[in-house]
Amino acid sequence: MSARTTKPHEVVEQALALSRADGCVVIADEHSTANLRWAGNALTTNGVTRGRTLTVIATVDGKEGTASGVVSRSAVTAGELEPLVRAAEAAARGAGPAEDAQPLVGGVPESPDFTDAPAETSSAVFADFAPALGEAFARARAGGRELYGFANHELVSTYLGTSTGLRLRHDQPTGTLEMNAKSPDRTRSAWTGRSTRDFKDVDPGALDAELAVRLGWAERRVELPAGRYETLVPPTAVADLLIYQLWSASGRDAAEGRTVFSKPGGGTRVGERLSELPLTLRSDPDEPGLECAPFVVAHSSGGDQSVFDNGLPAHATEWISGGVLKHLTTTRHSAGLTGLPVAPAPGNLILGGGEDRSLEEMVAATGRGLLLTCLWYIREVDPATLLLTGLTRDGVYLVEDGEVTGQVNNFRFNESPVNLLGRATEAGRTEKTLPREWSDWFTRAAMPALRVPDFNMSSVSQGV
Repeated sequence: MSARTTKPHEVVEQALALSRADGCVVIADEHSTANLRWAGNALTTNGVTRGRTLTVIATVDGKEGTASGVVSRSAVTAGELEPLVRAAEAAARGAGPAEDAQPLVGGVPESPDFTDAPAETSSAVFADFAPALGEAFARARAGGRELYGFANHELVSTYLGTSTGLRLRHDQPTGTLEMNAKSPDRTRSAWTGRSTRDFKDVDPGALDAELAVRLGWAERRVELPAGRYETLVPPTAVADLLIYQLWSASGRDAAEGRTVFSKPGGGTRVGERLSELPLTLRSDPDEPGLECAPFVVAHSSGGDQSVFDNGLPAHATEWISGGVLKHLTTTRHSAGLTGLPVAPAPGNLILGGGEDRSLEEMVAATGRGLLLTCLWYIREVDPATLLLTGLTRDGVYLVEDGEVTGQVNNFRFNESPVNLLGRATEAGRTEKTLPREWSDWFTRAAMPALRVPDFNMSSVSQGV
C-alpha cells in the first residue's frame, strides 16, 4: 500500500481497526491544488499537487479522567500506519486528563459518499479563466498597465471516522485570486481579489478594468495627516476585521472576563446591542456559494475547538442579530462551563442587514472622506477592547463631492471591529469577498461596505 493507492476511507477503517485505545478518531484529508502565477502581463508558472494527511486521535480513560493524544503525518504507507496509531495511543497515555474531555460524538448517519473516491482539482479548473486572463494581459499592455498575481484552487476531501460509528465525508473547494496592476514606472499600484469555488464566476477582464480605474485615480497624489476621517471600508477590509472578531468571540474567554465580550462585573455581553444598524452577522454551512463542512473537523484542541467534538453537527448560527449579540463560540465543554449554548463556528461568515447600495453609490453620496482598498499586517493591541492595529495598502483614495479626486498616503490605523460596528452609520450591499489579510486561513466571507464617520488613522505610513 502506498499513500495514494489505498482509498482514503479504507485507510480510516484500517486505522480504526488497529486502535487499542478506549476511543479513536481518524481524519484523512485528501488534498489537491492547481495554480497559476503571472507577472508583467505574462504567465510565469503553473502547477498541480496532490497529497494526503492522516490524523489519529486516541483517547484513554483513566482514574483521573480521559486523556487524548493526537498525531498527524503525511504520505503514510502501509508499514507506517500501525506506528502512527500506536504513537497517538502513547501520546494519550503520556498526557494528563484532557480538560475538554467529552464522550465522542455518535449517532450521526453515514455520509452516503463516504466510500467514494476523493474529489480532485486539476488545471482544467482554469479552462475558461486562463484564456480570459490572456485577453486581460493584452488589454493591460495596450493601456500601459502591468498585471501581477496568482490564482489558486484547492480541493480537500475530508473523511472522518470514529470508534463510535461516525463515517462522515466533506469535499471543500477553495479558490482565491489576487491581482495587482502597476504603472510601468512602479509609482502606482492597485489591488483586487476574489474568492471562488470553481473560477467560473471570475472575470479577469472586469478585474483589469477595475484596476485601471484605480490607477487612474492615483495619477493625482494628495498628502494627508493622521486623524479621524469619514471612511468607506470596502467588503474585503470589513471581512478581515470581522473574521478577527469571530476568532476572538470565545464564550469561555468572555465568561472569564478576558475579552471585549466580557460583561463588567461578570458574565458575557450576550443580549447587548452592539450596533444601531440592523446588522446580522452569521455563519451557515449551507450558505449558497460559501458552503463549508456541516460538522466539526478538529485536528487539535485549543481555543474554542475540541478533538472530542469531531463530527458534531455545525448549524447555522447568528452571532449578531439585528445589531444584538446573540451567540459566542463554544465547544461542548466550554458550553457546559459557561451555560451558553453549544455553538461551533462553521467556516464562513456573512454580514447582512445593510441597504441595497453598491460601494460606488456610497462614494457618490460622500461629501468628503476616504475610500480604502484593503488592510494588512493586522495585529491585536488590547484584547479587552479588541483594539487592532494595521496598515492600509494598495490605494487610499480621497472622495470629494461624490467623486474620487486622487490617491492619498497610506496610514496605520487603530480600531476595534466591535466599536466600528457601533459607530458605522451605513452598511451597503452584501457581496462575496476575499479577505486579504486572512486569505490563507479564511476565504468564505460575504460582507457589505461600511461607512464609518471617524475611522482612526493614527499615523501616516510609508507603505505602498
